[in-house]
Amino acid sequence: MNNKGRLLIIGAGPTGIGAAYRLKKLGYEDFLLVEAAPKAGGLARSFVDDKGFTWDIGGHVQFSHYDYFDAAMKEALGEEGWLYHERESWVWIADRFVPYPFQNNIRYLPREMAAKAIRGLINRPPFKADPNKDFGTWIDQMMGEGLKEIFMAPYNYKVWAYPVDMMGSGWLGERVATVDLSRVTENILMERDDLSWGPNNTFQFPRHGGTGAIWAALAEQIGDKHLRCNTHIVSLDWQNKVAITAEGEKLEYDHVLTTMPLDTLSKTLTPELPVVTEASHQLLRSHSHILGIGLTGEMPSKLAKKCWMYFPEDNCPFYRVTVFSHYSPNNVPEPETGKYWSLMTETSESTHKPVNREQLMEETIQGLLNTGLIHDRSQIVSQWSYVAEHGYPTPSLQRNALLSKIEPELKKAGVGSRGRFGAWKYEVSNQDHSFMQGVEWVNSTLFDVPELTVRFPDTANAMWGRK
Repeated sequence: MNNKGRLLIIGAGPTGIGAAYRLKKLGYEDFLLVEAAPKAGGLARSFVDDKGFTWDIGGHVQFSHYDYFDAAMKEALGEEGWLYHERESWVWIADRFVPYPFQNNIRYLPREMAAKAIRGLINRPPFKADPNKDFGTWIDQMMGEGLKEIFMAPYNYKVWAYPVDMMGSGWLGERVATVDLSRVTENILMERDDLSWGPNNTFQFPRHGGTGAIWAALAEQIGDKHLRCNTHIVSLDWQNKVAITAEGEKLEYDHVLTTMPLDTLSKTLTPELPVVTEASHQLLRSHSHILGIGLTGEMPSKLAKKCWMYFPEDNCPFYRVTVFSHYSPNNVPEPETGKYWSLMTETSESTHKPVNREQLMEETIQGLLNTGLIHDRSQIVSQWSYVAEHGYPTPSLQRNALLSKIEPELKKAGVGSRGRFGAWKYEVSNQDHSFMQGVEWVNSTLFDVPELTVRFPDTANAMWGRK
């Protein structure tokens, strides 16, 4: 293989690990992966609290669009390291659970609410293809005013922490189930559930160690020679091809891949790239508050098989709750006793949707009581919290225009920026997407193979049904 020089990879989350994994598989030795945190994994790390409960940074589930990723996951944990689940996701609304996708199962709603949804569907304005249309308009044209008011607008505000009319619609693809009026009507008349939509209708999860176990295993394969944690890059001198650490160490490179968030990256570039600085700070994002509640006593029967649940109403701060003990019995202490179970909640925050951080745990517990997920505070034996300051890269109306300014400037500076916040493309920021962004950057750098995932998200996402 022709040596393309020293490759520096900044950030050992799924993207950085994907790049390093590919290099190892190719037998390419002249590279270094650096990570500011004490451990690899990025937003896919896991933690064990002081009571022995395991927690992820959000409700990660493992499904794939890529054979290469599948092979890496099998290699990471082996055949026996995985548990397999059929998705059961539900919406809690009007004091009842409605199967997800909500829009296909409105027969569960109270009669007046269901009638409102149907009227909105019948009276939808004509759908007009427009890549620049805002998400609110897309909802109006695709689902009607009823579903928008009942579920789509309040729920998406709780998820993204921005109103739907501030968001674009080009990211949607497989992320949001559309509505077929005849299908909805048949579901009502036939009293039929409609549950299997989407790429994650089945998923896998590590038997031990949470999602972080995957990335810890792959990091171990990369090895200490090529992976350095506790190494924080504070300056990226792109003209001289030198990255400088917080300790003042200079790391020379010929090619660099950074997975830092674009707004963070812009502050490290030396000399500054004004276009990148200005545009990256106009990109929208939300903070994610992950709260873990470890419980004892009897789990409500209504949660018996549920994986995760969505909450559009304002009687709780969270938008999603995962029954995390269902993902693996080893996510709780003493799993053989069946004594414990766990719920993990997610709450978003932005300047448009502020959160009282000091009160959030109390508000979350009250929300669990309000929604009937727990029946008494005495059940709680553990409380854990984590704030991802960069939680969701928001697909705002201006995002694509801003990225079209940022990407050419970084390319001219010889800086590859990939990953959940390095590319700032939510539609290709799952674990498999992020991993493959790293793999594909290596293929492009070493072999001039065009990248698919970051360049053509719709094509990448169309591959989920390939098998």
